[in-house]
This record gives sequence, C-alpha cells and structure tokens, in this order.
Amino acid sequence: MESLRAKKGFICDMDGVIYHGNQILPGVKEFVDWLYRENKNFLFLTNSSERSPKELQQKLSRMGLDVDESHFYTSALATASFIHNQAPGASVYAIGAHGLLNALYDKGITINDVDPEYVVVGEGDNYSYDRIVKAIELVNKGAKLIGTNTDLTGPKEGGILPACRSLVAPIELATGKSAYFVGKPNPLMMRTGLRLLGVHSEETVMVGDRMDTDVIAGIETGLDTCLVLSGVSTRETVATFPYRPRIILDGVGCIPG
Repeated sequence: MESLRAKKGFICDMDGVIYHGNQILPGVKEFVDWLYRENKNFLFLTNSSERSPKELQQKLSRMGLDVDESHFYTSALATASFIHNQAPGASVYAIGAHGLLNALYDKGITINDVDPEYVVVGEGDNYSYDRIVKAIELVNKGAKLIGTNTDLTGPKEGGILPACRSLVAPIELATGKSAYFVGKPNPLMMRTGLRLLGVHSEETVMVGDRMDTDVIAGIETGLDTCLVLSGVSTRETVATFPYRPRIILDGVGCIPG
C-alpha cells in the first residue's frame, strides 16, 4: 500500500469509484482531501460522454466535493480530439447528449445529417429508432462509425443501463461495419490523461472498478493498477479474467490509510 501512496499521479474512474448514481461513495471525501493535501497530480477520467467537465465538477460539488474543473477528462473530449486530429473541419452525424455535442463543437466539428465523414455514437436520452435508421443509412453511404467508449452497460441506482457499446451494436449488425471506439481501454485516451497530468506512466496508478476497461487500460499503458470493489467488480469476477490488478481494495477510502 505504501508504494501506492508514493505515486505522483492518480487517474481515477468516476462511476463506481467516486459515486454511484447521485450518491457519493464511502471514503471518497477523505481520498480527495488526501490527494490535495499530498499535492498529487490527479485526473477523473470517465468513459461517460454525457456530461462536460464543468457539469461533472458541479455534480461532485452537489455531493460536497470541491474539485477544480481541470481535473476531469471524458470520452467525449477524447472522441472530439481524435476526429479533429484525423480530419480537421470534418462533419459528423452524432447520437448522444450535450456533453458529446459540445465537445465536437469546441473542436470545430459540425453536425451534418446528409453526407458526414463520421457517425458518432455516445450515451444519451435522444437515442431512438429513427436516429439508428439514419445512422445506418449514412454508414452505408460511406460515413465512418465511431463509438465514444466500449462499455456495454453502466450502473444506475437499482440496476444497469445500456451503454455505448450496446447502443452502437445495432448499427454494426445492420451495416456489417465495425465501429472504432475511443474511450478506455484505448491507449489514446490514457496517453492523453498522462499528458494532462504531466506525470510519467511509471509514477501513475489507474484506479477503477472495471476489469475490462480500467484495469486493462492501466496494464496496457504501463500504469500501476488498483481495482476497487465499490462498483461492478467482485473478487469472484476478477478471477475470470486472464490479467490481474496489482492491488484490490474495498474502495478509494482505503488509499490514504
């Protein structure tokens, strides 16, 4: 545990690590206070594309956590950066919430439902049969299919919700085209996180609750890995994967000690 506390950088997932729904998880306030007190470089890095960093900052503020907006990075921001770097000034047909749309606009990417270069899918309540039909039409006409992240499901109070990978699947099946996913565990997003932190991978730990996104992302990017059992994973499910986190904790409140 001392080796974990000695790390300079902390990249933390949010849902299942910091909060569940609109409830802050036990020990989180103590963990955040410790990050600030010890002058750690930290980043909350989420595969959710629905909210902007400002909205995430306000969400935590409502839970009693005061964290600067600069400490948040989302798969929506990563997706917009990827498209901007690949095809500056491109247009997209987007299915997702305002967090995704705002990120695209901020990179000079316009919305186009006639002949876009990309179809981009994230989570959001504007997902509908008609939008899926339009996305299929555009992909069949040559638009490239992008998903903000590979999460199949996301947690909600009392159950689960379909996440991006589930929402993209009908388009893939109907067109025969595979989407490119930008969020965790894609190393693109992890390397951006490290760059924002200004810390080397060997000095950084990935803290998350999912083996298939958080832990594998940390392993493949050369970070130390810490799995917390406050979200979707249990010690029993961990045993079903061919890779392991270095440390398993009940929650982030265990890190400060």
